Amino acid sequence: MACLHPLHSDIPKPQRFTYPFCYEPHPLCILAAEEVKREIARIQPTEGKMFGVMVVEEEGRREGDRLAFIAAYSGLLEGRNDWDYFVPPVFDAQQPDGYFKRQEREIMESEGHKQMSQDLQLWLFRQYRMLNAHGETKDLVDIWQAYHCSPRIRKKYPLPPGGTGDCCAPKLLQYAYQHGLKPVCMAEFWWGPSPRSEIRQHGQFYPACRGKCKPILTWMLQGLEVDPNPEETGFSHLQPEIVYEDEALALVNKPAGMLSVPGRTADYSVATWAQQRWTGAMIVHRLDMCTSGLLLVAKTMEAYHHLQRQFEEHAVKKKYLAVVEGVPAKEHGIIDLPLLSDPMNRPRQVVDYEHGKRAITEYRVLRTDEFTLLALWPHTGRTHQLRMHCAHPDGLGCPIVGDELYGHKSDRLYLHAQAITFIHPVTGKRMHFSSAFPSFINIPYIDL
Repeated sequence: MACLHPLHSDIPKPQRFTYPFCYEPHPLCILAAEEVKREIARIQPTEGKMFGVMVVEEEGRREGDRLAFIAAYSGLLEGRNDWDYFVPPVFDAQQPDGYFKRQEREIMESEGHKQMSQDLQLWLFRQYRMLNAHGETKDLVDIWQAYHCSPRIRKKYPLPPGGTGDCCAPKLLQYAYQHGLKPVCMAEFWWGPSPRSEIRQHGQFYPACRGKCKPILTWMLQGLEVDPNPEETGFSHLQPEIVYEDEALALVNKPAGMLSVPGRTADYSVATWAQQRWTGAMIVHRLDMCTSGLLLVAKTMEAYHHLQRQFEEHAVKKKYLAVVEGVPAKEHGIIDLPLLSDPMNRPRQVVDYEHGKRAITEYRVLRTDEFTLLALWPHTGRTHQLRMHCAHPDGLGCPIVGDELYGHKSDRLYLHAQAITFIHPVTGKRMHFSSAFPSFINIPYIDL
């Protein structure tokens, strides 16, 4: 097998296979990835691409010689899917004289090709017959429809998105199952320049995409002992600090690592903590779990609606502090980049100049040394706005330290909601609060 490569290492193998949607790359995968990077450098691809490695065991070999690895790339690499070093596609639709390419040419030359295109796409998905560790087989259509059992989603997305089945993880698992290789661990990394719409850092490891791959991998991982989902292991019961409180509202300082509202897999949050403390309390706005800082809580329905209107009318002013990698080209400026949720990889956002919602952030450089300290004033409130505006090359091109989605992982996300200004819903008084700087900013308290 030309695409099976020996891996000589004394590193102990993991007890379970990688949970592909949230993981730390195992040292064996890092070692294999370094080998793959040398091969990529030899090929010299002209565009950015996701690559994957899977460490496997070869049955029947001596204990010390069992480990090997296989590698894959998403889609095509330099227009080809037949590079010897990498595993082949699950199904090869690129053969010039194959059924798919012949039908594709016929569709291009005919009228009313929409229905023909849909029929051909359905045929193509039926050719992707995916294995799992039990030795069972299902095609992509059946996998997709079994996973998305909601009639609403089935109606909106009757078939998988184009390119489903051609990502790294499904290709690696399929090859391993077909050749009697036991999967040990897996990781994916980006190589090359970032796409214009989304943010990918060269050499950074990333989880498998959720939109295309989660339905497939949910099927393909059946029969393997897999690491538990870290997102479902529960969160520690952190405690917010009460900064201000009266009969209508409270202002709390949320610690990093605490949810603002209950998530898919964890109930404990600032919202549930507030409801236990003040009956009927409601969170007025949100901060990402990994962001710390000031958060408003309404104690009455009247206060909630009043504060909500202020947010809708952009009357609430907020200031954040962020530590970023690199130094922005200008000390002060406005970032105006439209953002859109990536439906195939939630919760990631992309820059989309045609369909995105306008997002505006003002920034100012406060300090530069090994890292740069920024003040950020969001004029709009889009999901991941500050994180995208800092990281994207059309923004500052300086990812926030610890941003594992758009930059590099660290001990935490170095983003803190430090100040907020709003109108009190009962008294009509203008209220302004500033929190002490978080511990990651080693300078005395000042109100900037």
